[in-house]
Amino acid sequence: MSIDDPAKPATGRPAPPDTGSGTTATAPPATVPTSATLTGTAAVPTGGTSTAAPPAAAQPTPADTAAGNEAVTVSTAATAKAGTPAPAPTPVGASGERHRDDTEAPEAAEAAEAAEAADEPPAPGRPGGGSAPSPSHAPAASRGSLRPLVLRMHFYAGILVAPFLLIAAVTGLLYAASYPLEKVIYADELTVPVPDGKAALPLSQQVGAAVEAYPGRTLAKVWPSPEAGATTRVLFEAPELGESKSTAVFVDPYTAEVRGELVSYGSSGALPVRAWISEFHRHLHLGEPGRLYSELAASWLWVVALGGLLLWLRRRRATRGARGLLLPERGLTGRRRTMSRHGAIGVWSLLGLLFLSATGLTWSTYAGENVALLREQLRATTPSVAATVDPAAGTGAGGHEGHGAAHGDGGHQPGEGGDIGLDRLLDTAREQGVSESLVISLPADEKAAYVVAENDKQWPVHFDSVSVHPTTGEVVDTLAFADYPVLAQLTRIGIDAHMGLFLGLPNQLVLIALMAGLVALIAYGYRMWWQRRPTRGTTRFGAGRPMPRGAWRKASPGALVALLAAAVLLGWFVPLFGLGLVLFLAVDAARGAFTRRRADVS
Repeated sequence: MSIDDPAKPATGRPAPPDTGSGTTATAPPATVPTSATLTGTAAVPTGGTSTAAPPAAAQPTPADTAAGNEAVTVSTAATAKAGTPAPAPTPVGASGERHRDDTEAPEAAEAAEAAEAADEPPAPGRPGGGSAPSPSHAPAASRGSLRPLVLRMHFYAGILVAPFLLIAAVTGLLYAASYPLEKVIYADELTVPVPDGKAALPLSQQVGAAVEAYPGRTLAKVWPSPEAGATTRVLFEAPELGESKSTAVFVDPYTAEVRGELVSYGSSGALPVRAWISEFHRHLHLGEPGRLYSELAASWLWVVALGGLLLWLRRRRATRGARGLLLPERGLTGRRRTMSRHGAIGVWSLLGLLFLSATGLTWSTYAGENVALLREQLRATTPSVAATVDPAAGTGAGGHEGHGAAHGDGGHQPGEGGDIGLDRLLDTAREQGVSESLVISLPADEKAAYVVAENDKQWPVHFDSVSVHPTTGEVVDTLAFADYPVLAQLTRIGIDAHMGLFLGLPNQLVLIALMAGLVALIAYGYRMWWQRRPTRGTTRFGAGRPMPRGAWRKASPGALVALLAAAVLLGWFVPLFGLGLVLFLAVDAARGAFTRRRADVS
């Protein structure tokens, strides 16, 4: 920034009189020319002998001194040649921002970018940011301030991690929208007309129709119709389809008609379209290696969000109040307008983004393992109902032990070989209060019991479960969701909310809005980077610079020690955060070395 920047405050010192002889008047050592003198605020003759009444000298204020020190260092021996016009002010573009000339020295360029990166609010009465801030708003990064360090970290994280966040946001938005889409695409399989005055057929008859239509398959689970007009879903094992996938046969509960067959994925029963989008969001259809992208996004999302909040609060605290914090400012142009929108959207999205980051890490590859270990140490793992039985208990000849031979040909067949059957099983579960959105898991072998569990993930949730002996019909164990550890309950609800299941359609609409907000934040962030690019010189299409290197020197030793300890701990617990941080430091060091080498050459 040149010393003739019109943003400098006037100190009231007079201009040296013009002698008209072409001689040079030398200012006393104690006199420092100010912007008012050099920009023509005081009258400067262009020729001949002229006398101007000097204004009364005024003592510089502390704000004047701070602004002058921050803007430029001026020699105590300043000279001004009579008759020479003041240098022209730095050009200002239509957006109200200084043109950045990339041909200037790297150190000066980085200093200019640092001042602009602070982006303090414009002086009152000058909308649009068309002029530099007034002295009262001049940025002053004091010793011990963490703002430059946070700003530099926010910059690098935004530039390098934002592509992964953008992919996660777009695929997450598609996944949230896939629930209503699924109901439309598979309406024939999922729903049936409700006949007047006709009750549903016994569950055993419905399952029997599915087994008869697809003989030889191993029966795994049954989802009885949860409500009027919904089909019963009979799941058969299908190892050839991959992990967590099975073949779902849909049966009309009123007529036992088979309505169709589809691939079902996961505990939520995702059908092909939603399952494809789910896997795309999870690992981009690249398998386990692809899961690293989503874990990297979740590992850094909270860092970018909190860093942005700290920067926004610091910028808005003194001048804008609550309204300026939550809503974009009007009348701004250029990068200030972009930043205002970026910050306001970030504040509204903050809690949701932190929630998605935390819940996303719970089932990630590496951080997820550490979360699971932590939950074990806190005794907060999700409990399960006991489902092991004595095969000889309560059986006679031809009892339950005979089911083992049937596993190779259709698996466990309810109601055969002394089995209590699905109808009696359903009655027993309902007697225990397990009745909402049921999932029946068949015994895997002769030592296993039936497990009937609720799978109602919409508030108020129902996750109670009961296990029943296959031959005696006795209750083996019960487990109520209210008996889960609190952390396990929160984990269950958090994951379902992350998937858009907790509150149904409202949950999905909130997720869509959050993902759209994240896409907008990324777009505005890159736009600010573009708007900070050099606009003159040989690199008109260069990239905007981050805060100058060495920002950590402005932090106090105690803060640096605390930050280093936190970085090491978080890097261990969230490994992709640690690896990303090392990558940022390597990129920063390489960039600094390149800048120094270029300066030496020039």
